[in-house]
Amino acid sequence: MSSRISYAFFFVFLLLAGALGALYYVKGEWNPPTLSVTPDQSTAGASTVFTVTASDADSGLRLLHVTATQNGNTIDIVKRDLPEGTRDLTETFSLPKNISNGAVTLAVTVKDNSWHRLGHGNRADFKRDMTVDSKPPVVSVLSGQHNVNQGGTGLLVYSTDEELGRSGVRMGEHFFPGFPFQPGKYLCFFAIPYDADVKTLTPALVASDLAGNEVSIGFFFNPKTKAFKHDSINISDNFLQSKMGQFTQYFPDQTQPIDIFLKVNSELRAKNVAYLLQLGKDTVPQKLWDGPFIRLPNSAPMAGFADNRTYMHGGQAVDNQTHLGVDLASLATSPVPAGNTGRVVLAEFMGIYGNVVVLDHGFGIQSLYSHLSEIHVHKGETVQRGQIIGKTGATGMAGGDHLHFGMLVSGLEVQPIEWWDPHWIKDNITSKLQ
Repeated sequence: MSSRISYAFFFVFLLLAGALGALYYVKGEWNPPTLSVTPDQSTAGASTVFTVTASDADSGLRLLHVTATQNGNTIDIVKRDLPEGTRDLTETFSLPKNISNGAVTLAVTVKDNSWHRLGHGNRADFKRDMTVDSKPPVVSVLSGQHNVNQGGTGLLVYSTDEELGRSGVRMGEHFFPGFPFQPGKYLCFFAIPYDADVKTLTPALVASDLAGNEVSIGFFFNPKTKAFKHDSINISDNFLQSKMGQFTQYFPDQTQPIDIFLKVNSELRAKNVAYLLQLGKDTVPQKLWDGPFIRLPNSAPMAGFADNRTYMHGGQAVDNQTHLGVDLASLATSPVPAGNTGRVVLAEFMGIYGNVVVLDHGFGIQSLYSHLSEIHVHKGETVQRGQIIGKTGATGMAGGDHLHFGMLVSGLEVQPIEWWDPHWIKDNITSKLQ
C-alpha cells in the first residue's frame, strides 16, 4: 500500500515538474529586448533631448531605468515599472539640471517579463561616456555690409569658437542654413522674400553647438524696397484646350478646362513651390560655381521676377498669382546653356514648370530651367558652365516657346538678374569670401 502511495506521489511530482518545466520554457524565453538611444553624440547640454526606443515581442517590457553618473554620484533620471502588455516603448528625457559641465556617464537599462535568470528577466543595457556643455558658442559676424534687395540675395560670413551643429539666418518664417567653408568660419546665403514687409524684418543669425546650446544675434542689415510689376493676362479658350490636357491626371474630378486651369494655377503651383523648398536641401557644402551666371543667348525678356498677374477669362478676373523667375524668349527650341557649373538635382516633368532642370551650385544656391522641349541631362550628373542641358519649349503652363529661368536660395526663388551681374557678384559675394 505504501509503495503504491509512493509511486503515486512520484508520478504527481513528475507531472508537476514537467508542467513547471513547460511553463518555464514558455515564460523563460532568453531573447533580450532591443534598445537604442538617440541622438548619437558625445556632447550634450541642458536642451539636449534623448529618446529611448525599446521593444520586446516575446514577454513584453516591465522596467525602464535611466541614470547619469558624475564624480561618483549616480542620479536617477527615469525609473518606472511599465504597464502589463507593453511591447514597445518610446521615452524622451533630458539631463537633470544639477548635472554640471564636464564628464558624465549615461546609462539606460530595460528589462522584460521573462522568467529567465530566476525571474529577473532578460535585460538590455546602454552606456555612453559624454561631456556636458551648457555654454553657448561665441559667434562673430565678419561680413560688414548686407545691403539686400527685396526679393534678392545676401551673404553673411561669421566665425565661431567651436564646431556648430546648426547655424543660419532666420528671416521671418524662413530659415537659411549656414555651412562651414574655412576653419572656424561659416557662410550663409539668405534672401528677402519678394512679398516680405521689409520695414518689419528683423533677421537674426542663429547658431547652436554640438551640445544644442543656442545663441541668436543680430547683424547690420539694410533692406532695399522694390516695386514689382503687375500684368493682366487673358486666358483664351484655345490656350485652355491646348494646355489643360497635360494636367487632367492631377485633377481627374474636373472636366471643364477653366476649372482645371484654376486648380493647376493655384493648388498645383503651391505644391510645386513647396517641392522646390524641399529640393533646396539637396545641396553640397562647397562652391561649385564661378563668376556670373550665363543668360540665355540672343534672348529678350518677356516677364520679370515677382510680376503679379491677374488672370482674365471671358472678361472676368478668375485668379491672381505671382510669377517667380524671368521669362526669356529666343528662337524656338533654342539650346539652353547651364548658367554655371553645378550638379543636376532634378530633370523631369514637374507641374506648371513642365520639363524642368534644377542645378545645385553648392551652399544652397540652385538654378532652374523650365518649359523645356527637350532635357539633355540626368539627375546626379555634373554639368559645366555653358554646357547645353536642353532646349526651350512650351511645356507646362507656358503660352509659347520660351525659357523660364530662376535662381533659388535654399529653395526660395530670388531675383535672377543679380546673378547675371558681375559687379553685383563681386560686391556682394566674392569680396566677402576673400
